[in-house]
Amino acid sequence: MKNLLLFAFAFVLLASCQPKPVSNGLPSDFKIFKGTNIAHWLSQSDARGAERDSFFQEKDVIAIKELGFDHIRLPIDEEQMWDENGARHEEAFALMTNCIDWCIKHQLKVIVDLHILRSHHFNAEVKPLWTDPKEQEKFYQLWIELSAALKKYSVGDVAYELMNEAVADDPELWNNLVANAVKTLREIEPERIIVIGSNKWQSAQTFDVLKVPNDKNIILSFHFYEPFLLTHYHASWTNLRDYTGPVHYPGELLSQPEFDALSADQQAIVKDHVCKIWNKEKMEEMMQLPIQKAKELGLQLYCGEYGVIAGAPEEDRIRWYNDMISIFNKNGIASANWNYKSGSFGMELGDGTKNEAMIDAITKK
Repeated sequence: MKNLLLFAFAFVLLASCQPKPVSNGLPSDFKIFKGTNIAHWLSQSDARGAERDSFFQEKDVIAIKELGFDHIRLPIDEEQMWDENGARHEEAFALMTNCIDWCIKHQLKVIVDLHILRSHHFNAEVKPLWTDPKEQEKFYQLWIELSAALKKYSVGDVAYELMNEAVADDPELWNNLVANAVKTLREIEPERIIVIGSNKWQSAQTFDVLKVPNDKNIILSFHFYEPFLLTHYHASWTNLRDYTGPVHYPGELLSQPEFDALSADQQAIVKDHVCKIWNKEKMEEMMQLPIQKAKELGLQLYCGEYGVIAGAPEEDRIRWYNDMISIFNKNGIASANWNYKSGSFGMELGDGTKNEAMIDAITKK
């Protein structure tokens, strides 16, 4: 009997020493301010094996921390993480959890972003996610499986972004998917921070039709790549790929005399951008819908992607970054630039050189 009483006492003492969960209904301790996207690693990349392993390592986490960032946004694609039969690619899951472990070790928070689904690519013409109930159920199941792999991490260290840049013709399709996904996750992780973006490429302009679940453990997210003629200047995957004329920021993006001097083919590409005025005030005004919604709901606001392609005029590019950071700082908007390293938007370009002017602009207080 004495031994039994000692055992019971020890059990109670041990239980009292376990970490207490966050109280229901209160936001978890996941506060972020400035981060960067780890793009083209577990998302939008054909690299596998040693090439993929070496792209992002612990030394990169250390470098990101030393630059003053407090978090990373980690895009992952369905085709990288699961095969077509739904079986996990264990190597990819190991890379994801290794990355999170490195980040926690070096005091960086992580947003795991389910970036591209087989049933939904933000630029695809056909998106079965919106028309096939089986694909919607599969989407919820992917998050159940991600939760099983990630719920061991503190809610103060890791957050989940439901999906990148939803593009639904009817915003209610996205609102319904969000509501069901949040309900699914809340049954297994009631306190986890969930990042929710707006419809139509996470545009700031669609926040008026975004229905946000009544849940304080949510971060609202938008992306910002305006003016597009500057941010995607000569981008190979857009209709601007063949434009080689001028672009300016701030002020008149493309003047009428400059437009008139272009060839007919060039004019056809940029006719919607001529004589448009762009500056910090205009960009801040475009962000008012998410700013006001976040204030009304008492939620943190996050610009999860922003950036200007490396081929744009450098001085205009840096002036744009300076204005964006100024807007974020003024309005308390957390942010993550697109992206850490790549040949187009990276702070570190494909050849390993660093864009120091861009880094200075992004990391300024």
